[in-house]
Amino acid sequence: MADTQTATGLRVQQWDDKFFTEFLNENPFSRYMGTDENSIIQVKENLTKKKGDSITFALVNRLNQDAITGSNTLEGNEENVEQRSFKVYVDKWRKATRVSEMEEQKNAINLRDASRSVLMDFKMEYIRDRVITSLGSINGVAYADATETQKDAWLVDNSDRVLFGAAKSNNAANDHSAALAQIDATADKLTPDALSIMKRMAYTSSPKVRPIRTSNGKYYYLAFAGSWAFRDLKTNSTITQAQREVMLANQNNKLFDGGDIEWDGIVVHEVPDIGVISNGTINCQPVYLMGAQALGYAIARRTKTVTKEFDYGDKYGVAIDTIDGLEKMLFGSGSGDTDDLKQHGIVTGYFSGVADS
Repeated sequence: MADTQTATGLRVQQWDDKFFTEFLNENPFSRYMGTDENSIIQVKENLTKKKGDSITFALVNRLNQDAITGSNTLEGNEENVEQRSFKVYVDKWRKATRVSEMEEQKNAINLRDASRSVLMDFKMEYIRDRVITSLGSINGVAYADATETQKDAWLVDNSDRVLFGAAKSNNAANDHSAALAQIDATADKLTPDALSIMKRMAYTSSPKVRPIRTSNGKYYYLAFAGSWAFRDLKTNSTITQAQREVMLANQNNKLFDGGDIEWDGIVVHEVPDIGVISNGTINCQPVYLMGAQALGYAIARRTKTVTKEFDYGDKYGVAIDTIDGLEKMLFGSGSGDTDDLKQHGIVTGYFSGVADS
């Protein structure tokens, strides 16, 4: 009697499932991903079950009018539920490795397993870079590729959620390059006061940037800061004292990681891959204070693997491919659904980013 063998196709599927699970567990942004509207990076997999090139994320703004009290008439005083939408388009991307038969012969592990580590590292770095690019993007255009005209138009629509340095007055009439030039190497470092200004901007902007509610019922914002801006905050004397009191309390906060800084209901996380921007005099770094639905991650097909033989079977390749899309959420603030786009869940700050001397 022959033993039943697992079909090759099933083994491949199990490998693919394991790859996706490991990605979610090891991806540095996974703690901020979720399928509900409270997540910083909201994930939708609608297209895994049906065809299409985009997934629409919906925003329902909070009600603003006062309640009708006493015997006053409610009928005719109903408040309109304001709705907006944002589409994230998906695309296919691939990455592959190749190894010769002799190299595989020298290695005791299977080709797919041997490739998993390097392909996993690539995917995590690729997603990380896309997150950072999306955070800094100007209405869907990478910051480095956006024109001054595009940056000025973006700033006009987002002036209530963009801070240049230590003071809101540094915004020079919504001229992006002129406002950036106001940033000084000494006066405009990332400080606790600047973070608090960004938080107040998040609360008072229209629509407001919703904080994230954690499992313990508290509300927080999350901020990503590059290494130089984070250094200036970390060495600030006010922060030095404050961190002695918050480290233990944050051990069970899923937004909080070792080395993070908590201030005024904001968890600040260092992201070394956030680059610098020159204002013509000094280097500056963006800081992104985020609430719910800051980014949308649309998955049309989870990662799958494909193997192929080359050179009459002497070389073997393994590839991963995925169909997905990742964008900063933008919702219209004008009369039309997509008029006067605002970044929905982010307050962007620009601060001094001068490297160590």
